[in-house]
Amino acid sequence: MKTKICIKLLSLLACLFCLGQTKAIEKKHLNIVFIGNSITYGAGLTDPTHDAPPVYTALYLGKQAGIGEVKYSNQGVSGCTTVDYLPETQTLFTKMQQAADQFKDEDWATMVFSIMLGTNDSAIKGTNGCPVSPEQYYKNMSTIINKLLELYPGCKIVLNRPIWYSPNTYNGSMYLKEGLLRLQSYYPEIQKLVEAYSQTNPGQVFLGDTEGFDFFKENYDKFQHEDGNAGIFFLHPTKEGAKDLGELWGKAIYEAINQ
Repeated sequence: MKTKICIKLLSLLACLFCLGQTKAIEKKHLNIVFIGNSITYGAGLTDPTHDAPPVYTALYLGKQAGIGEVKYSNQGVSGCTTVDYLPETQTLFTKMQQAADQFKDEDWATMVFSIMLGTNDSAIKGTNGCPVSPEQYYKNMSTIINKLLELYPGCKIVLNRPIWYSPNTYNGSMYLKEGLLRLQSYYPEIQKLVEAYSQTNPGQVFLGDTEGFDFFKENYDKFQHEDGNAGIFFLHPTKEGAKDLGELWGKAIYEAINQ
């Protein structure tokens, strides 16, 4: 009798072990490339290498059910616009591609591109190509997305809404209220992009974070207080704000890869 019980227990343990191994194998591993500007880079933070939003995105995702190893590359560049990231300029896109290619052969992981561009496009003057109209923003983003889909056919692309900045923002570039209004006009274009690619490339291009804009608009304490040409302005998140933003991106990516 005891022998039969032992055999049953051993069988049960073996089943549980196999189930655990299967679940481990089923975990999704992620390689994430972040495309963005100074906010993505972590400008103004004491240690952007450890405190920029992408760091907290990776940490958040690593704690979620069904997620295995998370690797990432932060390709945020201060001051950049969608114009700077166009493939034909052979500058920022080329550098980003070199970073992404390091993950290219790791077919056991899902390649994800997390994009938040538009802040510098919305400027009145001072950045490359600004002011970028909503229609041109759509075209530029489409060009970038098309090239990513061509180079990395199995990738997933998550388009995050640019976050709010104060209407007196004016540093080396001029943004002000006009810029903020233009920034908000890009959101419908992002939605249109997601809808268009849902038809041509289903399951690859997703709407990312949309909550960050209102969150930062309502929480000035999450911004660095920067002295500009029109007074103290709010543009770049603090370390705590970067954590909040990174986690919002993480939630969006997690939802995207599970669709």
